[in-house]
Amino acid sequence: MDEARHALEPATGDDPWRLALRRLRANRVAIGFGALFAVLLALSLAAPLWAHVAGTTPSRNHLADTIVIDGQRRDVVTEDRVPIGPTWRAKYFLGADGNGRDVAVRLLYGARNSLFIGITATLISVLLAVMLGLLAGYLRGWVDAVVSRALDVVWAFPVLLLGIALGVALARDGLRLGPLSISGGSKWIPTLIIGVVGAVYLARPLRGLVLSLREQDFVEAARAQGAGPLRIMLGELLPNLASTILVFVPLLVANAILLEGALSFLGAGVRPPDPSWGTMIGDGVALLTSAPHLMIVPGVMLVATVLALNVLGDGVRAALDPRAKVRVGR
Repeated sequence: MDEARHALEPATGDDPWRLALRRLRANRVAIGFGALFAVLLALSLAAPLWAHVAGTTPSRNHLADTIVIDGQRRDVVTEDRVPIGPTWRAKYFLGADGNGRDVAVRLLYGARNSLFIGITATLISVLLAVMLGLLAGYLRGWVDAVVSRALDVVWAFPVLLLGIALGVALARDGLRLGPLSISGGSKWIPTLIIGVVGAVYLARPLRGLVLSLREQDFVEAARAQGAGPLRIMLGELLPNLASTILVFVPLLVANAILLEGALSFLGAGVRPPDPSWGTMIGDGVALLTSAPHLMIVPGVMLVATVLALNVLGDGVRAALDPRAKVRVGR
């Protein structure tokens, strides 16, 4: 009985991060979905290698090409604009789209674009949220009022409608902020939009946490030693926000990838001919009955990635929760 209780309750003085890692390792479901995301990430990095094997690029059209399958020569795209289905070979492994482009190659390059936008937008969200949360929660007063009202304004808009409005507005003339200039067709446009929108979801809980932490004894001790606001925010408060940020990161990446897919599907995200899972799903709508693989393949990849990140994020949250009833082995 004592041994079982000892297994459930970590020993006093153990490093909390080490305990969290042990809890996470004990969660096989979260580890499994984390491994699935790692595989998807590795496949996206291998996109140029697969394009070399397939002998094409993600944007090259092959409307007039033919391919030999089971001894018969077939058109890649028929006269009725119906593309070939999966061949399970190097060329057109997952079939072709309406322009004769290799779906497998576009899928992997689309994964690179979707994951780049999702991860980069999350980094932008974290940086903005940490800055706003620390300033509003620690300084309070008019700074807190301005930041809180700005967050409320962004929060009041439906995320998808706000993303579409900003994406369409910036698609024509691009973005110019002083010496910084971004063209309308750049992937940085949806990245910045998703990063700014996603910051709201993290900034609000961080602000509340900072409001609570600023009254703790360790902050009072730092003030008594003459530490200034910047030193307290970066040296005392920020380390105590690390676990909360770590829990939010996988969920923010999943939401960013999902939002990018929705924006690209609606024409306000990644611009053709650059592929992304959203643009590929949009291209497949017109051929849903004759070539369903054009929607199914990128849809499965999008769902698998978002599901893997959400399950992993839930596992990280459970691992960092000190009240989690997870058996911890030594």
